[in-house]
Amino acid sequence: MSTKTLPPRTLSVAPMMDWTDRHCRVFHRQITRHAWLYTEMVTTGALVYGDAERHLRYNEEEHPVALQLGGSDPADLAKSAKLGEEWGYDEINLNCGCPSERVQKGAFGACLMAEPQLVADCVKAMRDAVSIDVTVKHRIGIDQIETYGFVRDFVGTIAEAGCSTFIVHARNAILKGLSPKENREIPPLKYETAYRLKQDFPALEIIINGGVKSDDEIAAHLEHVDGVMLGREAYHNPWIMADWDRRFYGDASAGLQTREEVIAAMIPYIHAELDRYAQYGIKLNSITRHMLGLMQGLPGARAFRQTLSDAKKLAAGDPALLLEAAAHVRG
Repeated sequence: MSTKTLPPRTLSVAPMMDWTDRHCRVFHRQITRHAWLYTEMVTTGALVYGDAERHLRYNEEEHPVALQLGGSDPADLAKSAKLGEEWGYDEINLNCGCPSERVQKGAFGACLMAEPQLVADCVKAMRDAVSIDVTVKHRIGIDQIETYGFVRDFVGTIAEAGCSTFIVHARNAILKGLSPKENREIPPLKYETAYRLKQDFPALEIIINGGVKSDDEIAAHLEHVDGVMLGREAYHNPWIMADWDRRFYGDASAGLQTREEVIAAMIPYIHAELDRYAQYGIKLNSITRHMLGLMQGLPGARAFRQTLSDAKKLAAGDPALLLEAAAHVRG
């Protein structure tokens, strides 16, 4: 366990492939100071045998930030977790929830739920390698296995290996026949399963994930579990995070007060990134694409998105495009 003082994991933004890169996380951090932010899943192979710096690079303002790993070899996971700790991440999270066939071919993700002892061995290896928290994100079942006993025994086995935080995506993962997108929508949500895990394992930190769309829903879940993780809703409607610091962390002074202030904070960041990584061909859109939902629900939001999606204007590479887009918005 790190000695760094960190906020509780009351709220967090889920790891989402192709979405929660470091630019997205910096943007989200302008809206909430305290919620935990998670990287996209990084495979152990990419770190042990690839360009670790490219995958692990992040910005200091992202803290608290967690590195999610995909893998099933205890030794490679231990090496990757150690790299994450050395780079300064606040948590290492093991992916036991992704149902994609590509991930299954690598023998990790949701299919690991069928091998709880292997997951326990992986967790132990990582915990032996690092002093920061090692957590697990998982589903409540796989394929047609829907008994509570399955996920209860899975959590119990991994808890015995020393894991004390479980992020529960409250749906089954269908490993054959459904796409990852369908797996986020078709299997029914069963929040009561996560609630029951908290009742049966009161000493564990249980965080619920899946389908949460409002602060009132968050508050209702927090009556039963320790934390709530949002994914797609936080990405597509990021202003949902605007009141989190005050309402759920008791910090009235944290965060920025308006969307315009968020944009003002992002512009110098974008300038710096475009200058720093110009030789690598970084494009303005690689950062602004994460901001398309910032004005959701306001008059002019569509014009905001259209302006930020204009290929000709984006090609000019001027971060002031954000100001031009925001000028369409009223409210």
